[in-house]
Amino acid sequence: MGESVRNALVMKSSDNVGTIIRDLNQGEEACFEVEGKVETMSLKNSIPFGHKFALVNIPTGENIIKYGEIIGRATSDIPAGAHVHVHNVESLRGRGDLEVKS
Repeated sequence: MGESVRNALVMKSSDNVGTIIRDLNQGEEACFEVEGKVETMSLKNSIPFGHKFALVNIPTGENIIKYGEIIGRATSDIPAGAHVHVHNVESLRGRGDLEVKS
């Protein structure tokens, strides 16, 4: 059997989201590499190029981690394989309303 074609990226093993690198439809397999191991995951939603998908179940309130960095927080439960975007994540970067006032 041939090598699977990578259609998603995961930058760090600590990430809980990956990035789709071509449009994928619901039920298609995201194929990515983590620490030298190729993995696949069936997608629960159609996900456009450049958008994120959950690598694991992410409960409401849990941090979204990409590139080994916290980029947001889940506003609802996100099942593994689901689209991760503005409909279920709030940004934690560049927000004046979260700044500590002295």
